Amino acid sequence: MRWENLSPGSEHSRADTALFGAEAVTTRTFDTPEFAGITFHEIRARSIVNRVPGASRMPFEWTVNPYRGCTHACVYCFARKTHSYLDLDTGLGFDSQIVVKMNAPELLRHRLASPGWQGEHIAMGTNVDCYQRAEGRYRLMPGILAALRDHANPFSILTKGTLILRDLPLLKQAAEVTDVGVSVSVGFTDEGLWRTVEPGTPAPERRLDVVRTFTEHGIGCGVLMAPVIPFLSDRPDQLRAAVRAVAASGATSVTPLVLHLRPGAREWFMSWLGRHHPYLVARYQRLYADGAYAPKWYQRRITRQVHELAQEYGIGPTRAEMPRRIRAAEPAEPAEPAEPAECPAAEPTQLTLL
Repeated sequence: MRWENLSPGSEHSRADTALFGAEAVTTRTFDTPEFAGITFHEIRARSIVNRVPGASRMPFEWTVNPYRGCTHACVYCFARKTHSYLDLDTGLGFDSQIVVKMNAPELLRHRLASPGWQGEHIAMGTNVDCYQRAEGRYRLMPGILAALRDHANPFSILTKGTLILRDLPLLKQAAEVTDVGVSVSVGFTDEGLWRTVEPGTPAPERRLDVVRTFTEHGIGCGVLMAPVIPFLSDRPDQLRAAVRAVAASGATSVTPLVLHLRPGAREWFMSWLGRHHPYLVARYQRLYADGAYAPKWYQRRITRQVHELAQEYGIGPTRAEMPRRIRAAEPAEPAEPAEPAECPAAEPTQLTLL
């Protein structure tokens, strides 16, 4: 693995070649059913606040990712490629070899307190899910949220995990002093498709229960309808069922995102497609012949259909950044945090959130 050259005395153990500190890389397995077959690599990261590359389509500039790899095991996950940076497998290895940044909360608190930090918006859950099953054991998010709250730093979370409900009190406290955004990812409500394409995630209905709970506690929660999977979850009746369920959950908005297939994810997804839906392989090769993204005409068609359904069910289309923003009605100390980058609303675009 990438950190194996960091052992004490190694000629390659210079800081500028290391992603992690050599003094603390511990590999563990746990003899419990929920972690069967999963290996955890506990490391001490050198940094935790990451700048989004300028060429990215993300509507924000900074991210925090306390984990690498994800037990959600979504066959389409674009973050699979990142495992190759550590010489880890991007298929089963991505699902079962989880890197845990044990010092994430303290690193974040230190960065937020540094003179050079200007209080910019921080997005979480945009690479791998910070509320995957590993979080139930390692509990990194409470420390991360407490640091953001204590520094009144605006942030957003995107998740498929119901574990976020554990931290509802912290999120409510943070929303009293800064802008907080919560979005839940639910691309479809087809249970059969969910079991094969997102085998490690909570069921779509359980995720929508998260939206209901946040709504009941006065925290608006948007839904990213992501991904819409061509030929598998894009029929009009499937889109209607998904939007109807989203509306019933009390979501503040719904934003559709069509599946995109980056290198690393593309190979794994196409392998899965060949096993489960071989008749679709040729159609996918044609649809994604020009790269990672579906054609613009297809993206626009899905966006239009979902927005029309959203209006019908009373939630209506909104700008892409709105699900992330929650402003407390009467904050104790009004703050003026930096605004997250704007995402144009005039014409729907494909965001690389999942």
